[in-house]
Order: sequence, then structure tokens, then C-alpha cells
Amino acid sequence: MRFDIRSIDRIGITQEILNVFARQNQNVIRIEMHPHHTFVQLEQQAKLSDMITELQDIEGVIEVVKVDLLPGERRAQHLDAVLSKLQAPIFDIDSTGRILLANSAAVALLGKTEAETHGASLTEFIDCPIQSLLCEHASSVNLSCAGLSFLAQVTPFFTHYGAKKLTSGAVILLQSVSSLGQQMSAVDHNGPGTNQSLIGTCEITQTLLSTTKRFSRLDMPVLIQGETGTGKELIARILHDNGARVGKPFMAINCAAVPEHLLESELFGYASGAFSGASKSGKPGLFELADGGSIFLDEIGEMSAYLQAKLLRFLQDFSFRRIGGEKELTVNVRIISATHRNLQSMMKEKVFREDLYYRLNVLNIQVPALRQRKADIPALTKHFIMRAAEQTNRQIPILSACILDKLMDYHWPGNIRELQNILFRAVAMSDGETLELQDLSTEVETSITISSHNIAKPTETIEDWKSAVNIFEKELLSTLYRNFSITRGNLL
Repeated sequence: MRFDIRSIDRIGITQEILNVFARQNQNVIRIEMHPHHTFVQLEQQAKLSDMITELQDIEGVIEVVKVDLLPGERRAQHLDAVLSKLQAPIFDIDSTGRILLANSAAVALLGKTEAETHGASLTEFIDCPIQSLLCEHASSVNLSCAGLSFLAQVTPFFTHYGAKKLTSGAVILLQSVSSLGQQMSAVDHNGPGTNQSLIGTCEITQTLLSTTKRFSRLDMPVLIQGETGTGKELIARILHDNGARVGKPFMAINCAAVPEHLLESELFGYASGAFSGASKSGKPGLFELADGGSIFLDEIGEMSAYLQAKLLRFLQDFSFRRIGGEKELTVNVRIISATHRNLQSMMKEKVFREDLYYRLNVLNIQVPALRQRKADIPALTKHFIMRAAEQTNRQIPILSACILDKLMDYHWPGNIRELQNILFRAVAMSDGETLELQDLSTEVETSITISSHNIAKPTETIEDWKSAVNIFEKELLSTLYRNFSITRGNLL
């Protein structure tokens, strides 16, 4: 039985209220004091009319109301409801590691009932000493609980004895390594629908998109080959976003941009104290972070022979050990790799392992160079100009036909990345409403002009020296006419 006794704020009124319960031989289980409210829980049912009459006779008591829960009980009920909705396991432990509270996810993780969990020692389920969790400040610790890897976020509680401060317990939130990878992936990726960025309507582009989407439904390793700047990582993201692993982590690393000793720790992680300067709590690698999702190994052809052998061992059964670790970890990831190099030639030169090549090259995607899909240049140009205008906070400029003709004539050794950089530079440096030829840098304009001459006519069509000179003069005059708009009147 629970009561809310509403009263004025008067010294001694609480004592008088308690005297009423004593005269009625009622055992008070819980009492909560709030301004103008005294909440009381009694052990047994009492005669309500007599109880209310005596309480209302007290000077200052305004009203006596029967309630279903005390404020503290209601707050605890709401807190339990909130904790039960959290998917991450949460433990509240005392200074000895005994579990005082665990949410539904934590109880399910341990595989016990709520009653069995309460009072149990957390050290029975984790692989690290309790002292590492009862530290003097908030910390993050890599640990294994019930056989699964987690990153533990530890918030300690303290008890003060004069000037002395002791750690009296901690709240521990366990975040699975895979969910951590998913959050990291979400920060770096805007989500599904990435295929919208594969711009182009020509047949070769549509065939590429169709093949990529078909391969996305096949949960097998994919090797993406193509020149630098063709958008191999974009293809990898389309493979992930259109497959069964969508919503799971997508982790990417450029094997050419990381030194060998760092690349190994980035991929496989390391255990506590694995080497000088290593984090005391260890660090999960990308394979752990990508568990359940996909990992994209860009520039796989730059990987050293040592790491090639270690990657091949991992691909046998997707199990590995962290650097300096003893525990065997197993993950479920899809391997997507990419390179601009000729791996077949590298295999002949014994630079790339043949057995690794066949492990990675189960499905193969060849990304065409921009010069092979020139019909997409107008659409790509429009897209990049719009993005450049957004990034530079200016109105979208109009592209002159003269520039578009030059862009179509150029052979694009840097592919889509080069086109994007040229257009961004032109938009950033121009002030007018229209992009003109002079807005392109001199280097780019010269290379486009020279390139158009170099690829204009194959040498097989030249009959003799005189015809070759005539062809060159004709092309040169045509180019000068388009560039400088010389009119018939100016020549007279």
C-alpha cells in the first residue's frame, strides 16, 4: 500500500506522520521526501478510512492520496524500460566486480536469467582483470565477453573519505567491434543509392552497372581492374550496397598508401602490449571491424610478399590472430580488391602470388577508361560543375560549347578523377557566369590541344611527305580557328 501525503512545509510534520503509522502498527518499507509531498509504502494493508482520518488531523496535512508507485519506483521502472531497449549490453558493477544491474542485452549475452546475473562476478565472463575496469577515469578497453569481442566504455564511480577517493564501482557499456565498424562506415558513407553516382548512359557504362549489380548478389570475392581514376572504389560500394550485406560495415584501405608494418596492424589489429607504442587496450583491425560486411583492398598489387602470404592464409577460413595475440578470431567478410596494375605480368615476374590471385579473382570487373566512354563526358561534366559550385558557394556557371568540344577531344590519361579536378579548378578560379576556354589552366589547355593533334590521324593514312604536311596544316588551322574565332573580315 502506497500513499502520497500532501502537506505544507512545516518543521516536525514528518515525525507526526510517522507516529500515525506507529500507532496503527504499520511497518514502513520505504519513505520518500519531496517538497510538500511525503510518499510512504507500507508492508501490509491498513484500514484506509481510519488511516486517512488520523493523517488529516495532523496540522498542515492537506490531502492523502493512494498511489500505485512511489516516485523512485517509477523512475526505476522508466530506467529499466530505457535500458531494455538498448541493444548494447550494459553492466553496473561494484568495487569487487559483482554485477549490481544488467540490462536485457547483457543478460542475454551471458546466457543466464536476470536473477542469476544479479550478484554474479563479471570476471567469470570476461578475459581481463577487474582492476583494468575500475580505473580512476573514464576509459575504453578491448575485451572478450562470453566469447565475443567488444570495446568496453567504462565510467567509474567514486566514494570520498575525506581527502581520499576510492573507486566504488563502474558502469560498463559493451560495444561490439562489428557495430563499431558499422558506425565508422556510416560516417564515411552516405548510405544506399550510391549507384546514382555512376553517371553515364552509353552502352559500356550501362553494361558495367548491370554486371556490377549482378555480381553484388553473388557473395564471392571480386577483383576490380582498371586505370587510375576510373572509379574502382565506387564500383566496390555499389557491389556492397546492392548485395545482402547492405547496412553492414564497408571498410576500405589503400594498400599503397600505408607502410607494410602499419598495414599489417591496420588489417589484423594488435593485442595489448604487442609492440612499443601500442595501445594498452589493443586495437581491432579492419577485418574485425568489417565483420558481417565488406572490406575493400584498393591497390592490392602494391601489397608486399609477406602480407600477400598472410592474406592468403586468412582467405583459407577467414580466421586470424591479432599481432601479438594468442586467440584465434574468425570473421565473416566479403573481400573486394582492386588494382590498376597488370597482375598477370606481375605473376610471371614472381612479384604477385599466383595462388592469391586466383583467390581474389573469383569474379572480375573491368572498369573502362574515360576515353572508352566519351559519350558520358557531357553528363559527367554537368555533375562535376554542379558539385564544384556547391563546394565553392557560387552560382552554377554555364559551360561554353568550346570547352565541351575540347573535353571531348582530350584522351584523359587521368580518367574521371582528372576531369573532376580540371572542372573544379576552372569553377573555383573563374568569376563569370560562363566557363570559357581561358578559365582552364594553360597546362590543361595545351595538353588538350596537343592531345587532339596527336590522336587525330593514324600514320597509316599518310601517303607521302607532301600529304602529311597538308593534313597537319589543315588540322592546325581548324584548331586555331575554333580557339580564337578568327573571322573572314579580320583576315582582310
